Amino acid sequence: MEGVVVKLPSFPFLNPTISCSSSSPTIRLGFRRFSASLSAVKEGSVSLGHLTRPDFPILQQEVNGSKLVYLDNAATSQKPTAVLKALHNYYEAYNSNVHRGIHYLSSKATDEYELARKKVAAFINASDSAEIVFTRNATEAINLVAHSWGLSNLKPGDEIVLTIAEHHSAIVPWQIVAQKTGAVLKFVSLDENEVPDVEKLREVISSRTELVVVHHVSNVLGSVLPIEDIVIWAHEVGAKVLVDASQSVPHMVVDVRGLDADFLVASSHKMCGPTGVGFLFGKSNLLSAMPPFLGGGEMISDVFLDHSTYAEPPSRFEAGTPAIGEAIGLGAAIDYLSRIGMQKIHEYEMELANYLYGKLCCVPNIRIYGPKPSDNIHRAALCSFNVENIHPTDLATILDQQHGVAIRSGHHCAQPLHRHLGVNASARASLHFYNTEEDVDDFIRALNDTVSFFNSVM
Repeated sequence: MEGVVVKLPSFPFLNPTISCSSSSPTIRLGFRRFSASLSAVKEGSVSLGHLTRPDFPILQQEVNGSKLVYLDNAATSQKPTAVLKALHNYYEAYNSNVHRGIHYLSSKATDEYELARKKVAAFINASDSAEIVFTRNATEAINLVAHSWGLSNLKPGDEIVLTIAEHHSAIVPWQIVAQKTGAVLKFVSLDENEVPDVEKLREVISSRTELVVVHHVSNVLGSVLPIEDIVIWAHEVGAKVLVDASQSVPHMVVDVRGLDADFLVASSHKMCGPTGVGFLFGKSNLLSAMPPFLGGGEMISDVFLDHSTYAEPPSRFEAGTPAIGEAIGLGAAIDYLSRIGMQKIHEYEMELANYLYGKLCCVPNIRIYGPKPSDNIHRAALCSFNVENIHPTDLATILDQQHGVAIRSGHHCAQPLHRHLGVNASARASLHFYNTEEDVDDFIRALNDTVSFFNSVM
């Protein structure tokens, strides 16, 4: 573990001046006005966070002698009782392998597994459940597209456009493909608001562009990209678009038909579902033209000694026994989120986002990365930050050990972005709908106490 004597170099503090009053500021987000009262989603005097918190048993515990304050939701979300019960019920009542079995248990497991696929399709408004491929996670989904579509369609000189704010899982697979095909990666930097420069991205897209790979919501900056516009620009030159929606699908309404994205990926574990499963959305005409990613059982039509023929999508891309219970658990998570309503979740989280940002701005010597909320820019419910001369891992360690506050520290699988920002690492607090203003207040008190501790020993 890194010691408390490790220091970061000093850096400029560019955060705007925001009032540190006990109530959070009102901030315009462009499409509507939110106040910090959370009144839009309160039922009586109870916020959405207070209403849903009892559904998450893990949040009811103490950690290191303090009430657990879980603010690491961008890394993984917690699971409601409904999801835990769905997993337990599968293994206790109808555990069996899916497809081809004719007995009751196999038929039941197959029905529930395929129902989960239909739930995913409906959740993101896909045209058909056959456009949903279950994968281990979003990372595998991107690798599937890279190796199946990328290796089959890219040639020397073709360009893949990305931003420097992409997660490693959206960069490394395309580096591998570029090395094998001769394709060229073109990266777009940040603008003055510390948001990927959308105008520059539009300029970089050209007749040589074959693919645009972009996040919907940044896991570091909290910024939200205009995917609809990016898709239009890409399609104008005949390019395809892959959207990493890992940080958007759990927090807002995502409509793949409205976005018109060619590929979109997300992970179950960030949307209150189990680990070990995610999904790829792909337009049916693209999936049908793509060769298999892995070979084996399930993905075949017929196997001969000298060749094989392949199943239609999505089976073509689901070789071997899938994560059956986990997919069913994802379906239960979608049911749970849908009962709340994704628009309701989004509105509540946007107000929590403003509350968190306003409170963090009042911490001495803090540097928050990403855009300031404004008329034209809004943030997701996460903040990555550094406090001058205190290493983020030291902050996270004391917050956990002394206060029971769970945040993330490190490069968040975004080393190129951190290098651009001039730091090796940052701390990150990230919220979900089961968090509350009180969670933020507890975090800020603990953070101020931790900063004071380190300043006293320096």
